[in-house]
Amino acid sequence: MEVSQQALILSGFADVSTDYDRKEYFDFNFKIKDLDGSEVDFRKFKGKIVFLNLWATWCGPCRAEMPTIQKLYEGADKEKIEFVILSLDEDALLKRVKNFKSNNEYTFPVYMSSGYLPDQLQVPSIPTTFVIDQNGLVTLKEVGMKNYNTPRFKKFLEGLSAKN
Repeated sequence: MEVSQQALILSGFADVSTDYDRKEYFDFNFKIKDLDGSEVDFRKFKGKIVFLNLWATWCGPCRAEMPTIQKLYEGADKEKIEFVILSLDEDALLKRVKNFKSNNEYTFPVYMSSGYLPDQLQVPSIPTTFVIDQNGLVTLKEVGMKNYNTPRFKKFLEGLSAKN
């Protein structure tokens, strides 16, 4: 099943729509944990573009889109764009999350929930991805498996970077 999901992504059928009409400011007032268990205040990402992906190890579509996120991460300007790959797995599955990241040789930063998540992140399904601009405005919300390693999406991120 996972191979067919990756084929769907690569076919272009699951390309990201960069036309997001509902503009709202993001609530940065919460904490997450890195994979070492250290708490991270989400407010530290304010002022940068944030690529925030909600996922879980048990979610096939989430796993299928990860290679496209890795490729995007490898080519991204990390001075301007923060990647927050936020696992919604329970704390008891921390080892599974760590193994998933290392076994797939993903280099993007992965975090876990630290308890409270704002209403904006109470999503009906995963994967869900948000792009938040430097001013804290949600400029993109994508629900479902997508290909983030496309020229169109990269141009979208570059356009946000140029606004700085």
